[in-house]
Amino acid sequence: MAEDLYSALGVSRSADQKEIRRAYREKARKFHPDVNKTPGAEETFKRISEAHDVLSDPETRSQYDRFGENFRQYAAADAARSSEQPRRSGGTRYTWSGGGAQSSNWEDLFGGGFGGFGRGADHTAELEITVEEAYRGGRRTVQVASPYGGAQEYTIDIPAGAVDGQRLRISGAGGAGADGQDGDLLVTLRVKDSKRYRLSGVDIETDLPISPWEAALGADVSVPTPGGPVTVHVPPGSSTGRRLRLRGQGMPRRGQPGDLYARVKVVVPRTLSKKEKELFEQLRDESSFDARRGS
Repeated sequence: MAEDLYSALGVSRSADQKEIRRAYREKARKFHPDVNKTPGAEETFKRISEAHDVLSDPETRSQYDRFGENFRQYAAADAARSSEQPRRSGGTRYTWSGGGAQSSNWEDLFGGGFGGFGRGADHTAELEITVEEAYRGGRRTVQVASPYGGAQEYTIDIPAGAVDGQRLRISGAGGAGADGQDGDLLVTLRVKDSKRYRLSGVDIETDLPISPWEAALGADVSVPTPGGPVTVHVPPGSSTGRRLRLRGQGMPRRGQPGDLYARVKVVVPRTLSKKEKELFEQLRDESSFDARRGS
């Protein structure tokens, strides 16, 4: 069972808006992924952000107090039962899409009927983006299909430096309200690893292939980053798995940006020329190095 939203912020159920805002700021500073790298901190930050989104809005707070954790579904179902709009039957589906967006069965949630009373219910979806998209930001399109037929496309502005779990709001793209005030569509970003980059909080990891002689002798090599190539010095004697830190080359931030870690990967040529083979044989005969000693 998810933690109560009031408990997540550390406030009582009678807390006023000032107390809620103050509690959110204090916890956000403590658990923000930019400053807290401990396991579970990012999930805590997401939960307190959700608590603030719900409890700072009098309408959604009232619904949460009445219905609990699943307030959006119950509030919308309650509105549907009391609405004067005509009901529709059948297996109508309400879907929203764009990348890895989810879909929900309207009949399962609302018993086969739909209606609005007061402000429309907020809906949620997930949008899958790459590390490169999260780094640069940009625009993506989300398509909302109405249970009454037809569809509407909305453009989402993804901020540069977006993190996994960040939520974006599209005003008026949620459930219809009888008084004309529609709910919102809340889109949660899910950052997936690409072939080149892996995201860890605000830091980025990438593999750095190097030759055996670069690993042994050291070298200055170019590392691709989402912001463009950067030269890094590979120290002599670097083995596969060694991490080289490029400060400030991770996810952009208004304050301190993240770092990029290039993980060394020593790559051996698949084929050798006659001269190369002779040199490697000479090295083998001359060297006393034992790669398995102490392993």
